Amino acid sequence: MRSLTIGIGLVVLAGFLFMKGCSSYNTFVDKEENVENAWSKVQSAYQRRSDLIENLVATVKGAAQFEQKTLTDIANARANATSVKIDPSNLTPEKMEQFQQAQSQLSQSLGRLLMVTENYPELKANQNFLELQSQLEGTENRVKVERDKFNDVVTDFNKSVRRFPNSLFAGMFGFSQKAQFEAEQSAQSAPKVNFE
Repeated sequence: MRSLTIGIGLVVLAGFLFMKGCSSYNTFVDKEENVENAWSKVQSAYQRRSDLIENLVATVKGAAQFEQKTLTDIANARANATSVKIDPSNLTPEKMEQFQQAQSQLSQSLGRLLMVTENYPELKANQNFLELQSQLEGTENRVKVERDKFNDVVTDFNKSVRRFPNSLFAGMFGFSQKAQFEAEQSAQSAPKVNFE
């Protein structure tokens, strides 16, 4: 009789663990899909920025006699930024850092391009240039919003993977934490402002 009770208890425990494992697995899949969806929106925002930069460079090239180095730098940075591909199911801190560095390099090149355009009054009066510049500003805001949303869903996923007892099932099913966007090193210190 005692062995029958133990046997029933083990069957109930095994059934509970099986149901908990299935539930955990499905939760991980749902949350991982949310991460992949959020990542595709981040990539879409960056792609829009890249497309706008291409149009902006073409407009600038047509309206001003630029130093070729500025245009070459932005073209190279754009090519580098669009060549860095990340599989959203394998978001490691190293891959995210590589992606962020490429995007940062493009942002810096774009900043230099826009700074140089200040020397060309006819360009600042060009409606096409002004429209592209405005769209680019809006796109930078979209990128920030999508990055923030991405970090939110990654945080939710990471919490799910790390919490006990889910952490046991996560390891068993091959789910691990995902990397997030982090602030760039240059953002860690406040800029110095000098009004002399």
